[in-house]
Amino acid sequence: MKPLWTAQELAEATGGHVEGDFAVKGVAFDSREIEAGDLFIAMKGESDDGHRFVEGAYAAGAAGAIVSRPVAGPHVLVADTNAALDSIGRASRARSAAHIFGVTGSVGKTGTKEALFAALDRAAPGSAHRSLKSYNNHTGVPLSLARMPREARSGVFEMGMNHAGELAALTRLVRPHVAIVTAIAPAHRQFFASDEAIADAKGEIFQGLEPGGTAIIPYDSPHRDRLVAAARPHAARIWTFGHGEGADIRARDSVSAAERGTLVSASLPEAELTFTISQLGDHWVSNALAVIGAVHAVGGDLAAAGLALSDMAGLKGRGERHRIALDGGEALLIDESYNANPASMAATLKTLEREKGVVRRIAVLGAMRELGEQSAAFHAALAAPIEAARVDFALLVGEEMAALAKALGQKVKMTHVPDAASAIDALRNRLAPGDAILVKGSNSVGLAAVVEVLAGGKS
Repeated sequence: MKPLWTAQELAEATGGHVEGDFAVKGVAFDSREIEAGDLFIAMKGESDDGHRFVEGAYAAGAAGAIVSRPVAGPHVLVADTNAALDSIGRASRARSAAHIFGVTGSVGKTGTKEALFAALDRAAPGSAHRSLKSYNNHTGVPLSLARMPREARSGVFEMGMNHAGELAALTRLVRPHVAIVTAIAPAHRQFFASDEAIADAKGEIFQGLEPGGTAIIPYDSPHRDRLVAAARPHAARIWTFGHGEGADIRARDSVSAAERGTLVSASLPEAELTFTISQLGDHWVSNALAVIGAVHAVGGDLAAAGLALSDMAGLKGRGERHRIALDGGEALLIDESYNANPASMAATLKTLEREKGVVRRIAVLGAMRELGEQSAAFHAALAAPIEAARVDFALLVGEEMAALAKALGQKVKMTHVPDAASAIDALRNRLAPGDAILVKGSNSVGLAAVVEVLAGGKS
């Protein structure tokens, strides 16, 4: 197998100068992620300089480095290491013959990215590539491109933003053949005047579409027509997905599966597919429709996509499920701790309500961040979905949750605490067999620590 990059290819991509020949099998700009044979890019940030860690990267097994000043070890010397990362990403995209997919949205983009990767990998094992974790910003996207094997047959790239103009730059790096917008919701509302402005910013993803490319847009969204208008100048084909009668990729029927998950019968342009989604919730039906639409857009294997969706496990921080051993039985822990906004909170609470065989429903809900002036109203509005989910006990975490605590009043038994550490204390000796515990909040609230304690038995 050919190396991911040779020193000469890196020099050609970046305009740099080679000192000591080398070849690499991976790329990282965090020295803690370096494995034997990797390339280390000494990035410069606002508060730190990657050149401080070059020696440690070599010690960890780095085969070479991208640097802007000479170092003791094989390297490519460039004027600007940050710009070099973009250049390597562009070079990777330029040499690739893969089908490239771009995914964005206010909610569901990481889950959709992972599901699409699983579908593509199921059809051609080992030939699909995707961005890891949530590497979806101005450094994560070019890094994910730089890591794409030259032999890859497909590549799936998540793209995020919290300001207008960011996605336009990212999508021109990725140059997708298929661009998906999962959903529009008031995430990062602090930085936008309206939900319409968020839709406009998400619609920037279509600006990078390759000639002949396909735009995939949520039919049931109130911003559908706005997204279609954004896609029209750039897309050769626009497909919508959803439950509505006019959707191009439409869930004709969706019912609870016999074991767990949802059985979906879907219509697509010139195709039909019945499949099971292992994940619970209407939002996962929507994500799955976008996935099968994207696979169909490139002539992919729909049967393999359906099997992948059936087998897909929950993602850490985004639906991963744990069984907690307790005296006398077990409790179910649902880990949604990675992020939250009003739409994802409501959707996930609905799945909690649908859990079968539950004695008590416990919702550990962290504050939703970056909602701007309407933050209090957005938090208070969660009272209705909490009641609809038949939550027996709500543990509210973070000062922003004061508005929700007030809205709930005496309707639901609850406790309001300031932080994750206090939440852990509040849960001690409270759980019982048969409980279903949902943990969800913005990542900065730190509810992953609550999950770690409950799932791992740490104190």
